[in-house]
Amino acid sequence: MKLDLTSPRIMRALLPPVSLALLLTAIFIIQPRAMSFMGLNLMLNLALPIALATIAQMFIIAINDIDLSIGSFVSFVACVGATLLNDTPVLGIAALAGCILVYALVGALVQWRNLPSIVVTLGMSFVWLGAAVLILPSPGGSAPAWLQAIVKFRTPIVPFALVASAVLALAVHLFLMRSSVGTVLRGAGGNPQAMARAGWSLLKVRMSMYALAGFFGVLAGLALVGLTTSADANIALRYTLLSIAGVILGGGEFTGGRISPVGAVIGALTLTLAGSLLAFLRISPDWQIGAQGAILILVLALRALVNRAERKSA
Repeated sequence: MKLDLTSPRIMRALLPPVSLALLLTAIFIIQPRAMSFMGLNLMLNLALPIALATIAQMFIIAINDIDLSIGSFVSFVACVGATLLNDTPVLGIAALAGCILVYALVGALVQWRNLPSIVVTLGMSFVWLGAAVLILPSPGGSAPAWLQAIVKFRTPIVPFALVASAVLALAVHLFLMRSSVGTVLRGAGGNPQAMARAGWSLLKVRMSMYALAGFFGVLAGLALVGLTTSADANIALRYTLLSIAGVILGGGEFTGGRISPVGAVIGALTLTLAGSLLAFLRISPDWQIGAQGAILILVLALRALVNRAERKSA
């Protein structure tokens, strides 16, 4: 069977990797020395925590919700990792497990009371931020040595961040897109009424998706503090917008349960590299967030054209 690259569905799937390839090409043209193991390692140093936060956001978006607290949550986890997890490991692990439970309970609250997730998670963002300040009032702390060793592991040929991101994308794809459990979880976002009529508990599904988001948010916070070796209550606040942008950039939709784990990770890598490209272009840090937004708008405009072509061909 011949593969039609002009098919809207194929074009939609190719848009995230093509965007990443074009961005890498632009970086290598502007700064040829970046085309090396050391160059890629430096540019992708913080790619793994951003990818993990993006996957966390993707679980929420998969059920037509949105999480505005993921940035402050990752910051809180980083503060726990730099204090409790290092000083009293048992208490630190218990605190992190409690964080995942709180996320599941937030999902239950959204489902029980039919509350808009954007409002609930916005409120939770202040809770996580306040808790982070209580644990670590000023920047400091120290990440456990074992955690630093894991996230700074040096792999041959390809930087560890790329290897870990690829494993992350594959594992989540197999779980969410290829397993029967993943089909049920995604079904709650695609057609919740049909899932309820089939006998599935939407409460359990939403709690499960929020718990998974909390789990990957914990991994993101631990990866971040392992890389930075210390923490700050504001260290990951920008991850909220980056995670949403990564999911959408990777082919996800705000409604309909339409997501792509592989695309989400690619979107996170693209946004990470976009910061390096803007730095090479000597764009002021004050303008870099706006420039990243412009890149996102351009990609989304291309996707809108692909979606329109897909609807016409349907």
